[in-house]
Amino acid sequence: MTELQKYFEDLHDKIKLEDENEVLREKRDIVLNKLKRRLREIFEEREETPPTFDHFNRGSYAMGTGIVPINSDYDIDVGLLFDVCKDDYPDPVIVKKWVHDALDGHTDEVTIMQPCVRVQYHLEGEPAYHVDLAVYSHDGNIEESLYLARGKPYSTPERKIWELTDPKGLIEAIKNRFDDPDDRTQFRRVIRCLKRWKDVQFPSDGNAAPIGIGITVAAYYWFEPKRELIDRIKNKYRYDDLNALRSFVCQMLGRFVVMYHEGEQAERLTVNLPVRPYNDLFEKMTNLQMANFKRKLEDLDETLEEVEHQEADPVEACKKLQSQFGDEFPVPETSETAQKKAPAIVSSSASA
Repeated sequence: MTELQKYFEDLHDKIKLEDENEVLREKRDIVLNKLKRRLREIFEEREETPPTFDHFNRGSYAMGTGIVPINSDYDIDVGLLFDVCKDDYPDPVIVKKWVHDALDGHTDEVTIMQPCVRVQYHLEGEPAYHVDLAVYSHDGNIEESLYLARGKPYSTPERKIWELTDPKGLIEAIKNRFDDPDDRTQFRRVIRCLKRWKDVQFPSDGNAAPIGIGITVAAYYWFEPKRELIDRIKNKYRYDDLNALRSFVCQMLGRFVVMYHEGEQAERLTVNLPVRPYNDLFEKMTNLQMANFKRKLEDLDETLEEVEHQEADPVEACKKLQSQFGDEFPVPETSETAQKKAPAIVSSSASA
């Protein structure tokens, strides 16, 4: 096996989206400030009391697992926690329309989607950024019960619901999955690496690709840090992302089971949220899409196994990894790797 840790870390440095990305933070704050101002104006024109809300970051931005998108359409997820009782608004789309109407015209595309209101920014006619605003009611209990407003204006009644959720609990679960800070760092690296693999290997539209939060939660359940003790006195370890990534992929492949779905028997991977509403994050993938997901995971596992156990040349190893993770995976010059083929690493597992 050749030593490839440096190249995995180089890939991670290229694709990681910092928690406090300045551009996204600026877009978020502009949207929130306009929303507060316009809600106040609209309701005062009606001689009604304006609704108030708090906000919090959601999604990969909040969890520290965000990556730079291939298509340049950056996104940020924001929760809007309105001080309203859900029973006063049995149709949650009413509250979502407050947000839509207050921001309508802010950009040329403000859309009510099933789980959120999206504010899309364009640059030279192409999508550049979008802010997804998820609307919640705390229903009088901010700490325990958050209800997500689901539905579109023309959704059927059964799809217009207040869904009991725990977005803050999910963020904390992911961020605190491992006690050791270096284990947490490898956890985030491997998640980001596999999310980039997903972006390279799957089309970006529809449900054909496994969603990023599904990969993140799968890692929450099945990822194990892989490291080697290199200095017992200083308690210093060397991490092995290749080993950790392959172990995680094998864990996912081993959890595909045959079940009845869409009127037929099919092999599927189920990844349930560890918090409310505990739903399967891959449930919207069709059986055909799920079969394609499994095939691509098997191809990735085959490449990782070959690189880990058969390929001694770092240049050739990185070329094979580049075929899975895209052009951002670095391939060293032959002169850089001459005489540097490392012995095999016997890695140990570490977990929280």
